[in-house]
Amino acid sequence: MNMKNRIEIITDKKLVVLSQAMSLVANKTHLLWNSFMKRKTEIENAVGLELYSIQAYGSDYFDGDFVSKEFVKMAGIEVSSFENIPLEMQGYVLEGGKYAVFDYKGNPKDGGKAFEYIFKEWLPQSGFLLDDRVHFEVLGTKYKNDSDESEEEIWIPVK
Repeated sequence: MNMKNRIEIITDKKLVVLSQAMSLVANKTHLLWNSFMKRKTEIENAVGLELYSIQAYGSDYFDGDFVSKEFVKMAGIEVSSFENIPLEMQGYVLEGGKYAVFDYKGNPKDGGKAFEYIFKEWLPQSGFLLDDRVHFEVLGTKYKNDSDESEEEIWIPVK
């Protein structure tokens, strides 16, 4: 697999998110996004249409066998301010910095192959190290759940 990629430096972004603790073994992504999408219209001050799928891993998450380790996943949208956040949602500041950005095209359920390429092939050969910040995907207008024609951006924090 060879995905087009680039390096970007971004500033902090304000998001309103719904979050859920989970592991890869006990994956609750579908439930999280289902809940978020039903309530997305309650979010005021949205900036753009892009949605953010965020993973907050602990600093030792990738040490050893991580498939059963818990992390926090967030579904969110960028906002201009944290005023009037809907109940059960939170304001979240996505920390800026340097990211490797990969353009992924394909069925989202096959995304594991993309991450395997990024972490096992690209990262070790890139000269970058994984940074201890959140990982996220930007789901724009070309994102189509369960479609081989779906497109998204994968953002990996690097230093």
